Amino acid sequence: MAHKFVDLSPDDKPIFLFTHDDKKVRQVLWGDFLALDPALSPDPAWTFVLWGLSGGNPTRLKIETRFTTDTRPLEIIFVDVGQGDGCVLITPERDGSERIMVIDAGKTYHMAEFLEQRFRIKQNAQNLEFHAAIVTHPDEDHYGGFGQIFGETRARFKHLYHSGLVERAVPGQFEKLGGKTKQAGDEVFYLRDLAVSDADTRARFQGPPGDFVYPAMMAAALARDAVGSYAMVSTAHGEAKDGKRWLPGFAPGPNKPYAIEILGPWVESDANGDKLRVLGSYGVTKNGHSVILRLSFGQFSVLFGGDLNTPAEKFLLKQHSGIDKWPTTIVERDVFIAEARNTFRSDVMKVCHHGAADVTDEFLSAVHPAAFVISSGDEEGHVHPRPDLLGRLGRLGRGFSPVLLSTELQRSTREREDVKAAARIKALIAEHVAAPTPARQQAIDEMIDHLARPNVEVDGAIYLKTDGTRLITAFRNEVNSQKEKWFYFRYTLENGLLIPRSVGG
Repeated sequence: MAHKFVDLSPDDKPIFLFTHDDKKVRQVLWGDFLALDPALSPDPAWTFVLWGLSGGNPTRLKIETRFTTDTRPLEIIFVDVGQGDGCVLITPERDGSERIMVIDAGKTYHMAEFLEQRFRIKQNAQNLEFHAAIVTHPDEDHYGGFGQIFGETRARFKHLYHSGLVERAVPGQFEKLGGKTKQAGDEVFYLRDLAVSDADTRARFQGPPGDFVYPAMMAAALARDAVGSYAMVSTAHGEAKDGKRWLPGFAPGPNKPYAIEILGPWVESDANGDKLRVLGSYGVTKNGHSVILRLSFGQFSVLFGGDLNTPAEKFLLKQHSGIDKWPTTIVERDVFIAEARNTFRSDVMKVCHHGAADVTDEFLSAVHPAAFVISSGDEEGHVHPRPDLLGRLGRLGRGFSPVLLSTELQRSTREREDVKAAARIKALIAEHVAAPTPARQQAIDEMIDHLARPNVEVDGAIYLKTDGTRLITAFRNEVNSQKEKWFYFRYTLENGLLIPRSVGG
């Protein structure tokens, strides 16, 4: 169907859809899809659209023509997956040529639910094929959601990229990754049994998964043929160009306005092959070897920080800067950070490890972003994001007032449940005990369902959109109103600084 997209307002005022009799009904955001109403031709002032077409019952509305465009921005949605990480990247091509990637999927159902709401997977006559799933590392709050996506939806992925560390269906810790070894000449322990290729990955999951979560996720993908090919991505695995490694298909080139570089994990090699060093405990090591990506598009860049920690950051900074000695003086530190910024400096940073405090000031200074995105949840016992970490982000970010966005803080929940409903259910139970009837039982069940509904009124998803010259970060207003739906920051570059020039909403 013929379509356009919502453009970015030049004066940063909200853009709305109207009924045909000029009633304002809905605020829309840059990049929103507009299906053109075939029954009505646009005029110089108004474009007529079918809103909610994918839902099967579209509404005929109109939008000012000056706020429409034929092009769309690149979009990153940091999905509110609770405690965990999960985001969706959609490239700016149109008419089915865009590439959609899911970078981590949280622990439970949230990502599958988002994908269904956004792409209406169940309504498609054929399986919807995404470009790639990326499992940054084998922590359940990053990969667990893929189990439901692979096993219970009709989505399919051309590729699944991972860090080379895939957990087998065996007990233990490092044993899940093939064990750690220290061979002749090694100064530290290494992980050498890396799942590099498609065949390597598939071979590790031919047996029953047992009670192990990661193998169960992979078994679901293999059983449904939900993934076309599997591969490790790292500083030694990916598309090689200009002395760097890029996500396959995302290296820079003619007519390629955006690129995605792979900055981690950092692979070392010797006569026995590729290896990843043990950075500490099992958790520290698998987190520290997260897939780290840096997206660049025109004037802007975004760093996806995985679950990096202090040992990993120190190691990566030394490798990428070419300076093997960790700085101990102010002068050494300034030189060290300046070299590291050549690789890591980014305008927006997905904060490492949900806002944990186990990060270095040097790494934050090397990235030096003007906006931070933190993905975390309420019921997790880790105190994420850490209050002291938030202070460090503000101190080490770029500009006078770097923006801190958090899925947990942007989420809006009810302060208390429905008091009247609680009183009513008590009365119904008393009546049912005195004189049981099917109708009373049904009423009780319905009231229980009402009280048991999720208490999230507005989810905390954070939207980043850019066309390479303009960039916004947006989230939903807590008022949960269609006419006051969005709050956003618009950024411009001034002398190398990313400045939030205005706030819309």
